[in-house]
Amino acid sequence: MLKINNYSKSYGGDKKAADNVTLHVESGDIYGFIGHNGAGKSTTIRAVVGVLDFTEGEILIDGHSVKTEPMECKKVTAYIPDNPDLYENLTGIQYLNFIADVFDISEKERKERIAKYAGTFEITDSLGDLISSYSHGMKQKLAIISALIHEPKLMVLDEPFVGLDPKATFALKEIMHEMCAKGTAIFFSTHVLDVAEKLCNKVAIIKKGRIIASGTMEELTEGHSLEEAFLEAEK
Repeated sequence: MLKINNYSKSYGGDKKAADNVTLHVESGDIYGFIGHNGAGKSTTIRAVVGVLDFTEGEILIDGHSVKTEPMECKKVTAYIPDNPDLYENLTGIQYLNFIADVFDISEKERKERIAKYAGTFEITDSLGDLISSYSHGMKQKLAIISALIHEPKLMVLDEPFVGLDPKATFALKEIMHEMCAKGTAIFFSTHVLDVAEKLCNKVAIIKKGRIIASGTMEELTEGHSLEEAFLEAEK
């Protein structure tokens, strides 16, 4: 579903924020992308979703090139950045309907999905309020709901659990499992290693722009914790 092949990105000079990154996320995968701040996680994620241009390597989503077929890629992708930038002059329901319009979701389907996920994340009563009045956690929940409206084939999330309360965190984990059971691929970055260990079936560790370890959770941990595997790979 997502194929990153020999992707590199430089920000001037010889220093590469991403250096020859290759990884493949299949349908049904929950793929964790872990590393310290500045390791290259967000740079790679932004290239995947078309926010950041690049000149080296290729990125394919559902067989389509992010560079030459961006619209085909965006049709099947949902992206949740680490700090959602929403239209704060809209109400929550106006924003969700706007996103549903972008993806041409029918009136019936959008109502059902909005009702379902707004109930799950307990923001139904706030959908009529301006987004500018929302807390960070509420904005994060709204961004998650907007990403789920068109039932994407690929979800790309940058630190999705930051700002969520424990109940919302649990709900998001359950939704991720449900989506993957239906064939959706999920690629997300996180600093929370125990969450990644319990949630993911595959993991890649990035350090100074390079993938230093990747594979199934069993292959990386080999009977140890993900934290131990991460610290060993970081040496």
